Order: sequence, then structure tokens, then C-alpha cells
Amino acid sequence: MADKENINVLIIGDVVGEPGRKALFIGLSDLVREEEADFVIANAENAAGGFGITANIAGKLYSYGVDCITSGNHIWRNREVYKIIDNDQRLLRPSNYPNGAPGKGWTILDKGGVKLAVINLLGRVYMDPVDCPFRTSKREISTIRKETKNIVVDFHGEATSEKIAMGWWLDGRVSAVVGTHTHVQTADECILPGGSAYITDVGMTGPFDSVIGMKKEGAIGRFLTFVPSKFSVATDDIRLHAVVITIDGTTGKSKDIRRIQRTMIV
Repeated sequence: MADKENINVLIIGDVVGEPGRKALFIGLSDLVREEEADFVIANAENAAGGFGITANIAGKLYSYGVDCITSGNHIWRNREVYKIIDNDQRLLRPSNYPNGAPGKGWTILDKGGVKLAVINLLGRVYMDPVDCPFRTSKREISTIRKETKNIVVDFHGEATSEKIAMGWWLDGRVSAVVGTHTHVQTADECILPGGSAYITDVGMTGPFDSVIGMKKEGAIGRFLTFVPSKFSVATDDIRLHAVVITIDGTTGKSKDIRRIQRTMIV
């Protein structure tokens, strides 16, 4: 493996529907250039109409410059994903789904001999009763570290406490732990004592004139009446949320983490 003094990893917050995809189409290449990003990771479990992902959408995201797509509890919402997830090495589902689930939960990206591992995990608090993400992460990391020390974890979870606990659990074992799922970017980015970058939630790439990406009327109506209604993706005030993490290519420890928030004109 070739060592690189600094490895810059750009991580895009949950991409929601067509507005989120447009934000990447318009803004990602400039962002990669400005941040000198070596790798781009995007959580895109909401990229297809707000729920799930398709082969066509995954292909578009790759063409925009995304190197790896992570996901979460909505990965199975569009059944087309079953046709592609076993063969697409850059599309991840949470690693702690039980044995027998299609796809894979981690991958190792390689650019010119510089390697970066990406692990996808799903929280269990207020979420599906999947396998333990803490024990799963320990097992996967023991395998991955035989090939690279540069490891980024996307922990897709609802509860802030569970995400913070995962950050401390993995501090010093991975380069970074970033939270996704809640669509609200948090302001707690830091480098933990063991050298792992951490943030509770990267945020959302999509429409902010909304309730976490969905049209306000449907979401508010659900809270008022508890009557089920179909959610649809909002369209206005499109923003791109991300973090950029600088990893020491020799040690695998992080040097810096910065939040990014951009309003996109589409």
C-alpha cells in the first residue's frame, strides 16, 4: 500500500430525493476540488423519492464523483436494490444486518494504492432489532486493519446517546465515526483523544423548506392526527451538508474534521 501524508475524505449527509441529487450534480465537483478530497462517501438511502435507491441513481451518483454509497434502515424500500447490491462493491447496507441479508456492510476503496475502508452500521435504539453494532464493528475492524488503518464508519442511528457511545467505543480503532439518519447537522465535531474524528450527524443534502426533507403539510398532519399519509419530497431551499476529514495516511488517525453547509441554486 502506498502511504499518503494526508488523506482528505468528504462525507455527504443523507441525500434526499431529486433535490439532493441535483445538489450533488451542481456542487460536488467544485467541492471536491476546493477541499482536495481524495475520497467521497455519500449516504443515499433516501435518494429515490425519499426512500431507497435504484441502480440508475447509484450510477448517477458515481458519475458525479461519489466513490462509496452508504445506507441505513431504508435500504430495502426500493426492491430494485436486490438486483444490484450483491455485485456493486461500492454500495453498502448496514453490516449488522443478520446473516443471510444480501449485500455487504463494508468495503475497501483503493486509489493509486491509497486505501480507505468504509463500514456501514445501523443503530438499534428506536430502530430495527438488528445485530449488535458494537460487537459487529469490533469483528469487522479486526479483519479490515490487516489491510488498512484508514477506516471511516457511517453509523446510521436515531439516538444521540447511541452514536456518542459508538464514537467512544471505536476511538483509536478507526479514523472516523460519523452519524447519519436524523438529517439535522450537529455542531459537536471533534477529534477524540484516541485520534478518531467524530460528529453525531453529518446532516442532509436536500430541501430544507421541509420536515427533514418531506413536504411540511404531510408531516405536520401526521403529528396532528396520527392518520397515515403519504410523504413526498419537498423541493425548495436546497442545501448540501457534509464534513471533510483529514486523516494521517501513516497512522490512520484523524487530524481535522470540518462541517460544510452550502445553499445550492438549482
